[in-house]
Amino acid sequence: MTYDVATTLIMAIDQGTTSTTTMLVNGRGCIVAQQRIEFSPNYPQPSWVECDAEAIWHVTQQAMSKTLTQMPVGAKVVAVGITNQRETTVVWERQTGKPIYPAIVWQCRRTADVCADLKQRGVEERVRQKTGLLLDPYFSATKIAWLLDHVEGARQKAERGELACGTVDTWLLWQLTGGQEHKTDYTNASRTLLFNIDTLTWDSELLDVLRVPAALLPMPYPSASVFGQVKGGELDGIPIAGMAGDQQAALLGQLCLEAGTAKNTYGTGCFLVLHTGTQRVHSQAGLLTTLTCSLTTAQPTYALEGSIFVAGAAVQWLQDGLQIIKTAAETADIARSVSDTAGVVVVPAFTGFGAPYWDAEARGAILGLTRGTQRAHIVRATLEAIALQVADIAAAMASDAGLSLQRLRVDGGAVANDFLMQLQADVLGLEVERPQCIETTALGAAYLAGLTTEVWQDVAALTTHRQVEHVFAPQWDAAARQQKLTAWHTAVRCVRSNVLR
Repeated sequence: MTYDVATTLIMAIDQGTTSTTTMLVNGRGCIVAQQRIEFSPNYPQPSWVECDAEAIWHVTQQAMSKTLTQMPVGAKVVAVGITNQRETTVVWERQTGKPIYPAIVWQCRRTADVCADLKQRGVEERVRQKTGLLLDPYFSATKIAWLLDHVEGARQKAERGELACGTVDTWLLWQLTGGQEHKTDYTNASRTLLFNIDTLTWDSELLDVLRVPAALLPMPYPSASVFGQVKGGELDGIPIAGMAGDQQAALLGQLCLEAGTAKNTYGTGCFLVLHTGTQRVHSQAGLLTTLTCSLTTAQPTYALEGSIFVAGAAVQWLQDGLQIIKTAAETADIARSVSDTAGVVVVPAFTGFGAPYWDAEARGAILGLTRGTQRAHIVRATLEAIALQVADIAAAMASDAGLSLQRLRVDGGAVANDFLMQLQADVLGLEVERPQCIETTALGAAYLAGLTTEVWQDVAALTTHRQVEHVFAPQWDAAARQQKLTAWHTAVRCVRSNVLR
């Protein structure tokens, strides 16, 4: 089929931790309309993070509806693509479609003791061999088991096939198709601790060890697949033709398609992903081996990923928690108002450390306070903490993959902060490339749906769409860089010690 690139549209749904963004992307790869609606997770106990799964669906509906009102005259939506916060887990009743409990968000640490027990039993190495992941509360499997154990009657219902579970992609697909489709894609499946990333199947051994009934799980498919059709509403009958976890979607959206290319997404957390091609690299430095977006059922391709739990969330904490800033946008000017942090180091381990430390018990701290410490020092140190965490991941990747990054492609809301992006280039000692369109996660979802429906014939057709808006070149010398990293690593050791626990 031949499409008019100007009037052919793809609806991209980007469902994140604190908001849902929907976009209409045309055949030229341009965003012609978008809508973002925020919502708030809940924090019922320290280190617990939940969200109302039905609220996620309602917000997504609202965003889609508002975006469609902006659709150009004569244009037509031909496909829907979904990308989502990964690992966040929903369990619901198949008959009613009602969740049995709030969604447990990826940041939630309530199953830390379960993971520690599994490690003591010697399970972790087997899990790593099959999934590329570590045993950590971050991933979905222990969240599923917790729900089955703590909601009355849930485990028995699951065994009888009365319940369904999934990550947010699966939940949205179920809702969009009126409960007709219970599916996921390989990238989201690969973040559960239950999916074998070599055989591309749910692993029976892991299901048994992690106590998850097979009857709960969705069917996995390549990311570029027709997962079903929208039922009802303005998009009735339109195919849902692409799904992927947000970081894999962003990797595709940045057109990091070959081994050695890398991107970092700055959102609630931070996620640095290095494409390793068909080579599955086994990390020795605390990184994860994960699947990239699969366009076919042929040879899978892999990536190394470093996950930082708190990035943009630290800036949100400055605003909502400490109330020392009014908006995230003002942090750049505040940080520039002082020449340095005056020795202050912020370690935002609010929900423990992700890669490369994987310390679920660590907690955040502000170190180096003096009587002369001002608001601006704390703000600047918070931005530095984001960049320094990324530097830790980049160093681990260089060690694992045997190569150094030559340039880092960046996306996500925080990349609009020029101060942070220049700081990132300085800390890494390499160029940071910001694209003209920073909504690359949603673009990745649109690309998947467009490739499936042949709006684009192949990935080569997408390369003409990407434009670079700015390249930040490093300005620090090696000595300044090392001094900053040394102070950071000293602070990290402090929060990981027993002194602050």
